Amino acid sequence: MRIGLLSDTHGWLDPRIQEHFAACDEIWHAGDIGGLEVTEELARWKPLRAVHGNIDDGRSRLVHPEHQRFTIEGVRVWMTHIGGRPPRYDPEVIGELRTSPPDLFICGHSHICLVQFDAKLNCLYMNPGAAGRHGWHTTRTILRFTVHEGKMKDLEVVELGKRGSS
Repeated sequence: MRIGLLSDTHGWLDPRIQEHFAACDEIWHAGDIGGLEVTEELARWKPLRAVHGNIDDGRSRLVHPEHQRFTIEGVRVWMTHIGGRPPRYDPEVIGELRTSPPDLFICGHSHICLVQFDAKLNCLYMNPGAAGRHGWHTTRTILRFTVHEGKMKDLEVVELGKRGSS
């Protein structure tokens, strides 16, 4: 299962993302969508899983939950928008991370692309950075990876250009 992962679009979807996610089986959006138009467009391309973020409006919050926990290809996934990062997780998630750790913990919010294995939790952490034009990041990023037989592999970081560029 090939996954395209993005976050923090803030209402703008780079049209090149469609090409980058063309070979993906699903698209996952880790919050701060910025309007249902973004997720509706993504869902036209591929099956979509998404969570809302702190800037998302009531309509987005009705459609997309704050947290998604699911299992795919034998991998237990938890996706949320605000999660912190290893080892400084957000206080809202640390308790559940310790008592029921996923194999893959995904969040957005920081606008910092980071993939790191947390040996204490035996969990892979992924934050795709920010794909949108608003925020403090300098380079827009997305991730692609494969989930197969309980493992994540073939990770790729795609740089989309500078924050203000199209």
